[in-house]
Amino acid sequence: MTMTTPIPPDATAKPAGVSPRNKLNDLTAKEWMSESVSVWTQRGLGAQHEHAQIERQHPAPFSFQDVSRLIAMFTKSGMTVLDPFVGVGSTLKAAALLGRNGIGIELNPQFVSLARQRLALELPSDLTATDQKILLGDVRVAASDIESGSVDFIVTSPPYWGILNKKPDHKVKSERVKNNLATHYGDDPRDLANIGDYETFIEELANCLELCSQSLKPRGHLALVVGDFRHGGRYFPFHADIARAMEQKSFILKAMNVLYQRHKRVFPYGYPAAYVSNVHHQNIVIMRKEL
Repeated sequence: MTMTTPIPPDATAKPAGVSPRNKLNDLTAKEWMSESVSVWTQRGLGAQHEHAQIERQHPAPFSFQDVSRLIAMFTKSGMTVLDPFVGVGSTLKAAALLGRNGIGIELNPQFVSLARQRLALELPSDLTATDQKILLGDVRVAASDIESGSVDFIVTSPPYWGILNKKPDHKVKSERVKNNLATHYGDDPRDLANIGDYETFIEELANCLELCSQSLKPRGHLALVVGDFRHGGRYFPFHADIARAMEQKSFILKAMNVLYQRHKRVFPYGYPAAYVSNVHHQNIVIMRKEL
């Protein structure tokens, strides 16, 4: 489905001070330097904001403000962004507001419905149009429907293995179960989150991203917002494992930024028997397609 969504009237105007040699984005030198700092602080509207209510219904909310910064860094106005695990549409909302076209792929029909609602309800009404396309289905099939070389940037927050399927902990109980919010992606056997073995999950995720990269222009960038996690007493360095897997797929690692989640509450994990950290950051894995 293609949705025509509005963008600010001046979103396509070339900002003053942008170097003609800048082929990557529309940022000034000052803006570029600000965004080059390797630690970002996560942004959000706040849980009670009216435009945060649809976003919160996803079990792993992905702030459109955070993805906006990535889109602004790796694209110019009018370019096309792909999110192969688009969820409830944070990437498409960000793309529309920045004057970029967007393509999102999502397996869960409920999330697709929420994403469409979000584009209809959360964007200003007095804006000109961009093309926001939502493809319902398995990314391993839907990716083949995207024209080769038609995408300028891929950005996504992929499934976190089966970590959301485990028994709810203090955090999940207080923040999601208590508020009747979804705690996992669903039971669809095609969902990567339902793969039992972690190494198989990493391999399959890398395969999915490689399929999507066929639509990515040469030397185009891929950004993955991922969080490490604990399971069964072990810490899983998800960010490092997926980066290593993608380097076997003709991508090169360009940066590994930290997204600091300063708003998160602290819980007594492990107390008083063992050290267990409160993981209050995600990693932004930035890679470039070399072929």
